[in-house]
Amino acid sequence: MKQFKSIPYVLCLSFAVLTALQAQAQSSTAGETGPYQVARTFHVGGEGGWDYLTVDAENKLLYVPRSTHTMVLDARTGKTVADIPGQKRNHGVALVPSAGRGFITDGADASVTVFDLKSYAVLGKVKTAEDADGVIYDPASGKVLVVCGDAGVMVPISPDLDPATGKADAAVELGGKPEFLAADGKGKAYINLVDKNQVAVVDTRAMKVLNKWPTAPGGSPVGMAMDVKGRRLFVGCRRPPKLIVMDADSGKVLADLPIGAGVDATKFGGDAFASCGDGTLTVVRETAPGEFKVLQTVKTPRGARTMGIDPAAHTLYLPTAELEPPAPGQSRPRPKAGTFMIVVVSRTGE
Repeated sequence: MKQFKSIPYVLCLSFAVLTALQAQAQSSTAGETGPYQVARTFHVGGEGGWDYLTVDAENKLLYVPRSTHTMVLDARTGKTVADIPGQKRNHGVALVPSAGRGFITDGADASVTVFDLKSYAVLGKVKTAEDADGVIYDPASGKVLVVCGDAGVMVPISPDLDPATGKADAAVELGGKPEFLAADGKGKAYINLVDKNQVAVVDTRAMKVLNKWPTAPGGSPVGMAMDVKGRRLFVGCRRPPKLIVMDADSGKVLADLPIGAGVDATKFGGDAFASCGDGTLTVVRETAPGEFKVLQTVKTPRGARTMGIDPAAHTLYLPTAELEPPAPGQSRPRPKAGTFMIVVVSRTGE
């Protein structure tokens, strides 16, 4: 994902907003009434854009990339705990507590910044490939997995490598432009190929592509989350705007549900969620085995298109800012200086 530009945000809205609004209007179960509500907003401020937000649920921390630096916030108050410098255009953060390290992707630098989880000190950088973007830790392989959009590869990194001398493992060619990924913890990773309308299935022990599954009737897949126990993938698509529910063993599409325009992330925590730049958070629930419905559409501020989740607390954290209307010739809205915020959505009851 690019910060505010993976696929031009305003173009996505203009292409998809009418379809999304019509689809949501037709869903009798979607609406503001429901168990999830905006509980509070942390007004953080500071400079820089934003992309993926990572939640450290155990330590109640939020890791928030801000273009050239990564903020660490207290998840209970929104107060700044630390600020990790030295990036050029960052995107995501993966945490590996067993190694005591965190890893920040830097698309402009084609690298990953390695930092200490206790002191937040930068330990060094590891070269990856062009447009280092989505990142997760895969316990089955014991590797940090980095997808690099423009390079079309996934790069594995040993979390305990020496950042001064160590190198990433050989890149896995994906045959398309990856956006985000999820792992099942048993040796498979699932990666959106946004330009191919496919999900690539990778064996993370052998580090090879096993299969590619179409996301139709969804296209331009960007968000990826997984119900590991239920073996479901939740793929957020932009063209048309849909949440695709896919069987993680066969690739069969089990459901396609309407969502808002400009989706950038999906998450799972009992229910599935799709956060969209048009200011909607779609909540999807499995009501019977293999049957899914839109439970609720939560209104959020415009631009809140990514999120992190604390599944045990049933709480989501969505970064955004107040947005200026795009000037002539601009492809996306410009955030107002100093207005960056974290919107907190919680489950309040059934």
